[in-house]
Amino acid sequence: MSDGKTGVSADGRAPRFVRWAWLGRVPYADVLSLQEQLRDRILGGTAADTLLLVEHPSVITLGRNANQDNVLASPQWLEKCGIAMVRVSRGGDVTFHGPGQLVGYPVFRMRDGIRAHVFSMGRAIIEVLAELGIAGQWRESHPGVWLGDEKICAVGVHVRRGVAIHGFALNVNVDLSSFGAIVPCGLRASGVTSIAKQLGTWPTMEEVALRTVRAFERCFGVQMARIPASDSRLQIANGNL
Repeated sequence: MSDGKTGVSADGRAPRFVRWAWLGRVPYADVLSLQEQLRDRILGGTAADTLLLVEHPSVITLGRNANQDNVLASPQWLEKCGIAMVRVSRGGDVTFHGPGQLVGYPVFRMRDGIRAHVFSMGRAIIEVLAELGIAGQWRESHPGVWLGDEKICAVGVHVRRGVAIHGFALNVNVDLSSFGAIVPCGLRASGVTSIAKQLGTWPTMEEVALRTVRAFERCFGVQMARIPASDSRLQIANGNL
């Protein structure tokens, strides 16, 4: 973080400015397209690093190494329930996104490599949970934030030419029964949990988003500036968000 006087970060590097936006509930495919376009703009020098914070309608995503057998529900059942299924470029196996889950997409140019980038995301989520009285732990062997044998936040990224997309999915008050349609992250012996399950109550999604922004400032050593979802820089080629 900047020392507030010289404008230089604690490690001696120039301060890093990041835009962020709360987009509300947005279809997965739209945000995936926006991430790809933002990455191209960052690589072309016409956009700054950007953190997108959203909820998604129900969707199952399969990472590069996903095992199709870890989708337990039939295509007919998924269609009946209105749950889409999308193959994506991130690492990892199968995940579920849905209402009540804060999903964050830091489209960032990495300074210190992929491992540091992923760990900083996890550390930020651990700080958010600690503020709420929940003690999360980072698990290096199965990247994500865990409470014992239950995962509360999944993490996965894709990097091209040093710029990462995808990110994290934090269970706030998501319907945990929806995870019964998959083997989350391919881990059959593990479960999932949420802030609501742990506390019996939960903050609003925007409150969790704001806490996450502050934690990202600390853990990534950046200065965050909010932009509205209506900003022209957040519009995608095939239509408005």
